[in-house]
Amino acid sequence: MNCSACASKIERQLQKMDGVTYAGINFAAEKAAVQYDPDRTGIDKIIEAVNNSGYKVPVQRVNLKISGMNCSACAARVENILSKLDGVLRANVNFAMEQARIEYNPLQLNLNDLTKAIADAGYQAREAEKSFDEDTEKIEREKENRKQRTFLTVSTIFSLPLLAFMFAELFNLAVPSVLGNKIFQFAIATPVQFIAGYRFYSGAFNSLRHGSANMDVLVALGTSAAYFYSVGATFLFSGYVYYETSAIIITLILLGRLLESAAKGRTSEAIKKLMDLQAKTARVIKDGKEVDIPAEEVQLDDLIIVRPGESIPVDGVIKEGTSTVDESMLTGESMPVDKEEKDEVIGGTINKHGTFKFTAAKVGSDTALANIIKIVEEAQGSKAPVQRMADKISAYFVPAVIAAAVLTFLTWYFAVDPGSTGRALVNFTAVMVIACPCALGLATPTSVMVGTGQGARNGILIKGGEYLEKTQSLDTIVLDKTGTITRGKPSITDIIVLDKNMDKKKLLHLAASAEKNSEHPLGKAVVLSAAEKGIELSTPQEFEAIPGQGIKASIDKYKVLVGNYKLISSSSIDTTVFQEEINNLEKQGKTAMLAAVNNKPAGIIAAADTVKEYSGQAVRALQNMNIQVIMITGDNRQTADTIALQVNIPGKNVLAEVLPGDKSNKIDKLKEEGRIVGMVGDGINDAPALASADIGFAIGTGTDIAMETADITLMQGDLRGVPASINLSRGTMRNIKQNLFWALGYNSLGIPAAAAGFLSPVIAGGAMALSSVSVVTNALRLKRFNPYQTLK
Repeated sequence: MNCSACASKIERQLQKMDGVTYAGINFAAEKAAVQYDPDRTGIDKIIEAVNNSGYKVPVQRVNLKISGMNCSACAARVENILSKLDGVLRANVNFAMEQARIEYNPLQLNLNDLTKAIADAGYQAREAEKSFDEDTEKIEREKENRKQRTFLTVSTIFSLPLLAFMFAELFNLAVPSVLGNKIFQFAIATPVQFIAGYRFYSGAFNSLRHGSANMDVLVALGTSAAYFYSVGATFLFSGYVYYETSAIIITLILLGRLLESAAKGRTSEAIKKLMDLQAKTARVIKDGKEVDIPAEEVQLDDLIIVRPGESIPVDGVIKEGTSTVDESMLTGESMPVDKEEKDEVIGGTINKHGTFKFTAAKVGSDTALANIIKIVEEAQGSKAPVQRMADKISAYFVPAVIAAAVLTFLTWYFAVDPGSTGRALVNFTAVMVIACPCALGLATPTSVMVGTGQGARNGILIKGGEYLEKTQSLDTIVLDKTGTITRGKPSITDIIVLDKNMDKKKLLHLAASAEKNSEHPLGKAVVLSAAEKGIELSTPQEFEAIPGQGIKASIDKYKVLVGNYKLISSSSIDTTVFQEEINNLEKQGKTAMLAAVNNKPAGIIAAADTVKEYSGQAVRALQNMNIQVIMITGDNRQTADTIALQVNIPGKNVLAEVLPGDKSNKIDKLKEEGRIVGMVGDGINDAPALASADIGFAIGTGTDIAMETADITLMQGDLRGVPASINLSRGTMRNIKQNLFWALGYNSLGIPAAAAGFLSPVIAGGAMALSSVSVVTNALRLKRFNPYQTLK
């Protein structure tokens, strides 16, 4: 805030909010005092209102790596604890990534307060790496996997004799008598229960100590019931023993966790591949010598040389040389891109053929690749709204299962098979073990991780699970014209010769030679057209630019004028011969440049902002999805209708002559009609409209501010990314629904079956371990999903 007027502006904005009863801004203290109804609004919405006014509330964001979570109930517990802390605005705990993303007010609490609250809940937290570190992540995961393999090995060795005895009894096979000895079974089951199974007791104790229950509670209660009853039957009273039940369940659950961990490790492969793109070194020219330095030490304006086959270390602008560059991993575009002087190059892309020198323009965390990695990391750690349902279920799930297991025991003991403690205990254990909330907790985040990663591979950067989910529901897409549907720069479309002593090649040669030194976009278009046709240009002996009219030049023996109607008429040249052609061209939305040579009409060169190669295909794809496509532009109606016709957008869906500031109002009006609107743009003037839309798409070849404002960035720079994004959203949501169906259906069928005595605890344990693995494996199928496939 710079003055009291700023304070008044924020105050008025806050007082307009639904639920705010008082707002007072102290300009000197730079503080706001707000009274509000928490049932109608919240701190996050108040902060959003201040930010939308053009000011900032100091909000700190931190990612914490959390260890000790074993199921979604643990994640829900941590999230609930963090959300209740004064000063925490938003907390999101991702069970699949074992991370918490927290937004908090640094004036009210700090990082130590957050980690202490998590530690008090029985988990361990530390600040995550600022950016994804593949080596650190890999080392930690392998360390944890080694520990799990050790416990699994111990558990398997001691469980195998018990498994052999169980099969022998089941199929009436002969085995050594020692395997059936209760003392022997006790001796080999005890290490499994308390060494391999220690983590379940530890997790259950921490969970119960803080007033919650997780999967560890279920496993610890279920296996302990079977184990301690068997101990009683061994030393205190006669009866069957169930050592094999508790030991094999623990072994199967440890196996399931190991498989689940391996599968989860594959969900972050997208970030790993992006990290692999980063060049390790850069060859910098200093004092005329080439010096290899670490890429992270490159400074702005350093001159860097890149040879064929090398990775470009940072973003920059070519100063000398030409080449072709493979940008496929960043943009999804398979064809190499030609590069010459003044063209931009992106760090992480591969130089294919030529050698060139470029000046570093963006380094470190400012490079395009670093920003892409950051976006993908944040997206993979975010929650889709559909996960809220799973979180709510998980919060009540474990207590409900314990109640169901107790009811099962009592029903069997007193009603179904009165007095049969063993039978009641077996079914109690089966209910406890089969009801695993892990699959429910993994169903959504694993799909979001793989879906956003697959999007990044295809040049579609999605900022979070919320946007990934909402994109599937879009029913209206608004396309900006200039730079989105069209190329955003003029191209020569027509060359009309009016002098019988002139031909098209000669006219273009003279006009392009005259425009050779022009900085005007139309002049550049003329020069580019001549270059594309292989016409060699002459150097003008005289050159004069006349603002608002055109240019005059002398080329060999010719006096050349190229410009508008005013330039030609002011030079006393007859303009009537031009008139009919000008009218025809303007009806087509083209700009006519008149050319005169030696004071005689020579011809007309027409230019227009031409449609991008795939714009028509993208519009058809959207229309085939039953999505209404609308074009919005500040251009006149005639030009707008001409472009719309070329890409098959009906005239009634064209919003022409819209001022930049009114674009967002048009979006708001469409939303008021009940439409779910996506806006696609690339320029600074598109940013408010991108923010107003339900989903904002930024063309990646556009401005940084548009990409910052948008929810989805299309790195390829063509409109096919819009239907591809919708395809990806629909495919990912379909995958999430499959996961949730499996997780919920599995428990819906498994718990009644176990309670009815149709499932042994061992089979229940195996099924429980399989459920989590199957959910993650199903999510990994998305890695084969090509969102562009139906558009090719």
